[in-house]
Amino acid sequence: MTATNGNGWATDFITVGTGDEARQIAVALQPEAPGNGLAHFVWLGGYRSDMTGTKAVELAALAERLGTGCVRFDYSGHGASGGAFTDGTISRWLEETLAVIDHAAKALGTRRMVLVGSSMGGWIALRAVAELAGRKGLTIAGLVLIAPAPDFTSELIEPNLTDAERAALAERGQFEEPTPYGPDPNIYTLKLIEDGRDNRVLTGAIETGCPVHILQGMADPDVPYSHAVRLMEHLSGDDVVLTMIRDGDHRLSRPQDIAKILEAAEVFARAE
Repeated sequence: MTATNGNGWATDFITVGTGDEARQIAVALQPEAPGNGLAHFVWLGGYRSDMTGTKAVELAALAERLGTGCVRFDYSGHGASGGAFTDGTISRWLEETLAVIDHAAKALGTRRMVLVGSSMGGWIALRAVAELAGRKGLTIAGLVLIAPAPDFTSELIEPNLTDAERAALAERGQFEEPTPYGPDPNIYTLKLIEDGRDNRVLTGAIETGCPVHILQGMADPDVPYSHAVRLMEHLSGDDVVLTMIRDGDHRLSRPQDIAKILEAAEVFARAE
């Protein structure tokens, strides 16, 4: 099913998975202008975020100014997509990401792309690059990783679990914790944590085959900037730039932060 909004770009709903695992994923497709030669942007959001967030919308606006394509979507259990949030895992959301990229290749002709991943989206971007490596006709022109949180389940959550949270995981299969980003608590499930172990990337050299720009706030309360430094060390074979923003928080959604993100994305989109 496809709907068109007032801006002229389409929102599609694609089905990912089969049987009981089938879910409807909302995808916003913004076509390129005639004659465009720039890479398309693919937005990969963070945990519990959606494609209507500030950074995602600003990326779409940049694509419009440049005349290039832009792909945004909501993971299952997020935003306009179907499925239960508590069914979500890195593997499940990665499967949806790859399905969206395949859909964009057919619908928009997306062949060369810049993956822009925020927080958890940075982890999924790194996993997606590995899955797409060698796929004929698709090229990753660059990765823009915003406060990336690869392996956050095993590196940032598991080591800091309280006894009460461990008990909740064992007894109920999930635990909740307050978040400053909204009225509802964050929910972390046992299946998310167990699946996260199978998707770890900070276990050896990460080879993306493309340039990478990491933007990290040094005042980030959720993902310490040491995590970005560690990621950079694992990207030893790639051309990597790490921009530390001294007073930046986790969201990096202030105008000055957005400007840095868009500049990095545009550089990769224009690169030959």
